[in-house]
Amino acid sequence: MNRQAMLAKLDDLHEEQAKAVAGGGEKYVARHRARGKLTARERIELLLDEGSAFLELQPLIGWGSEFAVGGSLVTGIGVVEGVECLIVANDPTVKGGALNPYSLKKSFRAAEIAERNGLPTINLTESGGADLPTQKDIFIPGGQGFRDLTRASARKQPTISVVFGNATAGGAYVPGMSDYVIMVKEQAKVFLAGPPLVRMATGEEADDESLGGAEMHSRVSGSSDFLAVDEHDAIRLARRVVARLNWRKRGPVPATTYVEPDLDPEGLLDLIPTDLREPFDPRQAILRIVDGAGPGNEVAFDEFKPLYGPSLCTGWASLHGYQIGILANARGVLMSEEAQKAAQFVQLANQKDTPLLFLHNTTGYMVGTDYEQGGIIKHGAMMINAVSNSKVPHLTVIMGASYGAGNYGMNGRAYDPRFLFTWPSAKSAVMGPQQLAGVMEIVARQSAESKGQPFDAAGFAPMKELVESMIEEQSLPFFLSGLGYDDGVIDPRDTRTVLGICLSAIATGPIEGAMNFGVFRA
Repeated sequence: MNRQAMLAKLDDLHEEQAKAVAGGGEKYVARHRARGKLTARERIELLLDEGSAFLELQPLIGWGSEFAVGGSLVTGIGVVEGVECLIVANDPTVKGGALNPYSLKKSFRAAEIAERNGLPTINLTESGGADLPTQKDIFIPGGQGFRDLTRASARKQPTISVVFGNATAGGAYVPGMSDYVIMVKEQAKVFLAGPPLVRMATGEEADDESLGGAEMHSRVSGSSDFLAVDEHDAIRLARRVVARLNWRKRGPVPATTYVEPDLDPEGLLDLIPTDLREPFDPRQAILRIVDGAGPGNEVAFDEFKPLYGPSLCTGWASLHGYQIGILANARGVLMSEEAQKAAQFVQLANQKDTPLLFLHNTTGYMVGTDYEQGGIIKHGAMMINAVSNSKVPHLTVIMGASYGAGNYGMNGRAYDPRFLFTWPSAKSAVMGPQQLAGVMEIVARQSAESKGQPFDAAGFAPMKELVESMIEEQSLPFFLSGLGYDDGVIDPRDTRTVLGICLSAIATGPIEGAMNFGVFRA
């Protein structure tokens, strides 16, 4: 039953992902190809090392909005000439690659990932600039993108721009702020103002080439470093630039040999109950994700404090040869013991510079008189304190429920995980739909009684039903992914591969744990 439910959710996921892959649709893709141009995804495929993986990020952003799914951008991590790079490609089949509010959010997240993991950035540029009807949401915050490019350069994180077509108005600053610029002959157009605007502003008659053509910028202005004869040549030149970066990883080196998980990852589809109020053993997930027992790794998962705070499973493992610490919810609710255990474990991970993986299935912290008197607030705060001030990289996967402050304590989006992914079974909100609607009913009943009025339960029922359905919809992974609250909804069976790519990207830079934490209340 669990498997059938998950497979149905995966079918829905593939259907939504196909919308992002389709770009602007058959008509606009065909028109783009008729111009002799490659699509954004084809450009990425040719750029990457043959046979290497591409971890696409936020493919469903914009889901449920008026804009195309994917935000008219394709972003992700891929290997170019043996170097892991953050790749950003405009999709010109979606309104000419114009940037809308979701494009902006997606590009900012890509820049953040590049910065925090120390990755070079390659922009595959072809955009008409801002989506003008939404300029009020784009213009002022949009300057951050150019700021991020030049700050990356200052950090010695190379930035490369390959211009395949339009890069006009503000978009001209993408190549303008990049370390290396490649422009395609007779295709690239890079200018602050095109011929119509120049004519209106100054009266000058000018053509595209003299204002911003690839040859002009390569021979006259110097804004282009390389002139490519066509798109394939531009991609070849980009690969050569990366090959000469003299790039070196400065992070942990993974074990050279490791074995596949002890348990079959296929079993992950059977794991998540259809009713997330039912607990499941996270060890069954862990042993399907981490390296199996073998030479140099005698035990697949060394559990820490297994008899204390049993609703939270903590321990050490390796994944694709990288050492990690894991915190995984076992029975949903977090109590004082689990919070204290988590805080200690996070401190230990920082002591030995070990990245942390958080696996969510929590309804939040326990409530009630006994728990309040027992210090659940200060113990929950202790856990959140440790997570907030931890300096080792955090990875988060929301497998099931992620409600209330449990989302915070388990390193939800607000706590800056390096990467956060959700399974199709995930749900995240301030509380469960039934609980939230029930609280509203109790408040309404108390309000009526305080006024000496009878409470109309039958009249409130439609409102209660509406709230339940609204919260249920807003807690689902597609909705949250559409808002940019994760880095992608993934097939559970791909979790090990996805996390392996993330850990390898993280290892680009050194890992140093925190020396200090905030005050832990006694």
